[in-house]
Amino acid sequence: MNEDHEALLPWITIVWNDPVNLMSYVTYVLQKLFGYDRAKATSLMLDVHHKGKAVVSHGARERMEHDVARLHGAGLWATLQREG
Repeated sequence: MNEDHEALLPWITIVWNDPVNLMSYVTYVLQKLFGYDRAKATSLMLDVHHKGKAVVSHGARERMEHDVARLHGAGLWATLQREG
């Protein structure tokens, strides 16, 4: 992939599984921070629980950095990376 193409790729925010947070709390945080309905937040939480991670948002790098910071503020383990 050339650099020009990579610069156009959106970024993603990933929430990772951890041994600390309850599943109900992760669901609550995803609803509160991203406005997901209960079904969507629960589905993402189950991906985190069973698959070890879930992509919870995507877009411009600055926005994903903000999302990661908000998730860290809520006590969740999150990172960002380029999509693709």
